[in-house]
Amino acid sequence: MTITHSRLAGHALVEALMAQGVTTVFGVPGESYLAVLDGLHEHRDRIRFIGCRHEGGAAFMAEAAGKLTGRPGVCLVTRAPGATNASIGLHTAFQDSTPMVLLIGQVASDQRDREAFQEVDYRQMFGPGTLGMAKWVAEVEDADRLPEYIARAFHTAQQGRPGPVVLALPEDMLTSLTAAPVLPRVTPAVAWPSPHDLMALQARLENAERPLLLLGGGGWTPQATEALQHFARTWHLPVACVFRRQDLFDNRDALYAGDVGIGINPALAQRVKDADLILAVGPRLGEMTTGGYELLQPPRPHQQLVHLHAGAEELGRVYAADQVIQASMSVAALALQTLRPDDSFVFPWTEWTSAAHADYQRNQQGTPVQPMDMTAVIQLLNRLLPPDTIFTNGAGNYSGWLHRFHRYPALHQGGRTQLAPTSGAMGYGFPAAVAASLLQKDRWVVNIAGDGDFLMTGQEMATAMAHGARRLICIVVDNGSYGTIRMHQEREYPGRTSGSDLHNPDFAALARAYGWSGLTAEHTEAVEPALREAVRSQQPTLIHIKLPVDVSTSRTTLTRIREAALDRQAQARGQ
Repeated sequence: MTITHSRLAGHALVEALMAQGVTTVFGVPGESYLAVLDGLHEHRDRIRFIGCRHEGGAAFMAEAAGKLTGRPGVCLVTRAPGATNASIGLHTAFQDSTPMVLLIGQVASDQRDREAFQEVDYRQMFGPGTLGMAKWVAEVEDADRLPEYIARAFHTAQQGRPGPVVLALPEDMLTSLTAAPVLPRVTPAVAWPSPHDLMALQARLENAERPLLLLGGGGWTPQATEALQHFARTWHLPVACVFRRQDLFDNRDALYAGDVGIGINPALAQRVKDADLILAVGPRLGEMTTGGYELLQPPRPHQQLVHLHAGAEELGRVYAADQVIQASMSVAALALQTLRPDDSFVFPWTEWTSAAHADYQRNQQGTPVQPMDMTAVIQLLNRLLPPDTIFTNGAGNYSGWLHRFHRYPALHQGGRTQLAPTSGAMGYGFPAAVAASLLQKDRWVVNIAGDGDFLMTGQEMATAMAHGARRLICIVVDNGSYGTIRMHQEREYPGRTSGSDLHNPDFAALARAYGWSGLTAEHTEAVEPALREAVRSQQPTLIHIKLPVDVSTSRTTLTRIREAALDRQAQARGQ
């Protein structure tokens, strides 16, 4: 885009976003960036502003956009109250390795350092670093440098391990005139594995007896997951996906062993421990993936570990791996698929691979529960909705049924099919579903939400209606409790619960108040007609499901958890 005249820096910002391919910005309007809002109006035929009802919802939507498309999602919020509300989405993007740009209105530069109205130093607040909340935090003081900062923000958000970037925008800077040209669309540099690394990896594979391929992290593309599947099939490797990255490998494939995270199949957990070679492609091997650092014990796991990751700073940070390879996920699998065993090579792990998949299939058999069988609900969704359906969730025990019983295909050409926070952020799933529905209207989107989870961001039902969402279904699993916390309470302090009970509204009636279709199902047989009606109407629909509070997870009940805890206490007293 060639600029031959001066315009407001707020308009230049919008032009710079468009040059990066941004067509949608999520946010809540604020007086600190009126010039940007005016620029969005000026270019409304090319870029839209999705005005949300809370900055937390807006940030979750931007994060979901980054997950879905692989390009940074953009969130625009006002000074301190807006920024603090948006911080939950920023933290999620950081822990989930999602590219995102958070733009924050800032007090005018001549008011800085006086604790002016809503003044915060965002470089201090979001402090970049390995345990911060952003990859880079900056404040743009010169309007002529604004395009430079935007281009760098998009580069930083995508380069290496993807993540969020924060730019603070002083109000007077945004109203200044600038003739600075915008910079071209950023394409991040990619790192390929070296031939030496690939040869060393092949040697390790050829000497293994019980290998396991572990997939995760950010930066994947449909082409990369296809190449990865080819590599796994060539070597007949069992494949497990890490926490909430289940759409990186086709769950219906005979090589699939399941997901490694909360609620892991005990058989798979044992298989991780028994493996003699873990090839970790993409994950940073955090607490959720490693079962509290027990499946792989730091700093030196007993399994041989090859860790392939996009960020050099991540390699060796927790685990002293036997081999580390820095490579971008978009190309790593393309390199891996060039590795081929010799024609005479006999795989010693054929039975190991088959047994891993058999364990996964056995784990697909749930125990029927009445009056509401969540296993049957997920299986019904699998049957009635197309394979490219996007599933979203927040945090809570209810998500365990989705993780365990839904079979994700590999990445769809339109992007991911699983949008869920590895950060464990409650309230994520519903705004993520709204964003997905607005960004890809030809695909179905299903949000599975707990009752506590949903009411943290449920007001974004208004956003969905205001901006024309369709093919959007939200299933609220209502057990009248913060179920995960209640589970922990019963395990640690049996029978002594506090603060985990919920008094809920009629969620179906609430949905209808927002203009949604609202349906209720109190027993398993009532779910199918409600879901069929939602599919028929192709309009936003909420289905309110009642679940007994005792049904804690897909594997156990509160009664069993409490009884086991009481037994442990009795045994301890007996000693």
